[in-house]
Amino acid sequence: MADVASDAMTRPLAVRMRPQTLDDVVGQERALAPGSPLRRVAQPAHANSPTAPTSIILFGPPGVGKTTLAYIVARQSGRAFEELSAVTSGVKDVRDVLKRAHDRLVSEGKETVLFIDEVHRFSKSQQDALLPSVENRDVTFIAATTENPSFSVISPLLSRSVVVKLDSLEPDQIRTVLERAIHAPQGLADEVRVQDDALDEIVRMSGGDARKALTVLEAAAGAVTGDKARRKGERRGIVTADVVSSVMDVATVRYDKDGDQHYDVISAFIKSMRGSDPDAAIHYLAQMLKAGEDPRFIARRIMIAASEEVGMAEPQILQVAVAAAQAVDMVGMPEARIILAEATIAVATAPKSNASYNAINQALADIDAGRIGTVPLYLRNAPTKLMKQWGNHEGYRYAHDWPQAVAPQEYMPEELRGTQYYTPTDRGYEREVGRRLRAVRSILHSESSQQSQPRGEQTGERADGRPGGASERTKPDDAPASGEEGGGASPGE
Repeated sequence: MADVASDAMTRPLAVRMRPQTLDDVVGQERALAPGSPLRRVAQPAHANSPTAPTSIILFGPPGVGKTTLAYIVARQSGRAFEELSAVTSGVKDVRDVLKRAHDRLVSEGKETVLFIDEVHRFSKSQQDALLPSVENRDVTFIAATTENPSFSVISPLLSRSVVVKLDSLEPDQIRTVLERAIHAPQGLADEVRVQDDALDEIVRMSGGDARKALTVLEAAAGAVTGDKARRKGERRGIVTADVVSSVMDVATVRYDKDGDQHYDVISAFIKSMRGSDPDAAIHYLAQMLKAGEDPRFIARRIMIAASEEVGMAEPQILQVAVAAAQAVDMVGMPEARIILAEATIAVATAPKSNASYNAINQALADIDAGRIGTVPLYLRNAPTKLMKQWGNHEGYRYAHDWPQAVAPQEYMPEELRGTQYYTPTDRGYEREVGRRLRAVRSILHSESSQQSQPRGEQTGERADGRPGGASERTKPDDAPASGEEGGGASPGE
């Protein structure tokens, strides 16, 4: 018995401090509420519980108790426990353990909890192999994943499962876990004294991961005890913040570049730039850089934000973003962090307008809805005599022949006449654009825009009073060279 106890104490602190019942679990109050799937499946297994969940997917970040919950469910319910790791197990391993579970159920009447860690790493064929046993209730299937199961678990298995979302532990909850470990007989058994600022430092570096917090605590305690038991009468070692820093000097950024955290952080980064908060944007930029995100990916998102969020309110911001992306590609890390920071702050602090974004989306929606129309004849190209005979280009008003280079002329297809996609805001440079556009639109859509010819076209007199002829205004840019059919020498369409 002494050997068993000694062996147990050599296991990692995080293992020794695993809760033994659901009531011992710190945090996850929502997931463990009365009547929740985990509470129901942890009840003693018996034949009269046909409605108990048979497949549960635990989704959450590392160190929140996914494996522990699976152990507790098996222990409290009286089921056998089988565990597979998606990293090391193949289809054969899955089938072997499912056969054992089926044989156990038939010969002993004993149900089995099959726990699969990192189920998102299972291939489709491995996940498919689970379906018959889950459907037939041969096993109570519990899976753990740090990635959104909507994207990492096959639909047939997902539809047969209850997804339970677990949250990162709050700082006070991590502190509770640490204090338990300091005093518990199976923990540090008060062999050391941990100062409050040292606890605060461990909590800060844990990032809501209880397993990491206990690992840091164990390393700090070992540093002051020399990994030796305290002799009778010997004073307890003291764990200080400096000791904690010496064993763990950098807090690990929780960031899975292929999982939800990747999308959550980049989403927060973009929303912070959109919301004109440079401090928050820089924080999320730092998270991504520290986690090893590709700086070129970040640069692309900044370029998109420069157009989507700032747009015409300060159009030169796009030039800044493009220059930053090019510089990042040429310079690389770590100096690229400075370039990305400058571009991020430029976007975040610029006046905002999504008018360009809205304009193209509304236009595309019209195209999708079939609101296309035909190009008016006077706007069509006419490089050949035949095309001119069709009426192409006839009556076109050359903008530069009119005051302020704005001719009273409709450019929209007849079916869309009067449609406006672009609505400038009153922010930044777009305020000036809006004033000018209102004046331009009043000319474009004036009554004279219904005329078929601009002023002076028949007389050769230009609209601004200077001499000029119709031929000077009707030549398309892509007309054939001199000597080809329809050739000429007048300036463009």
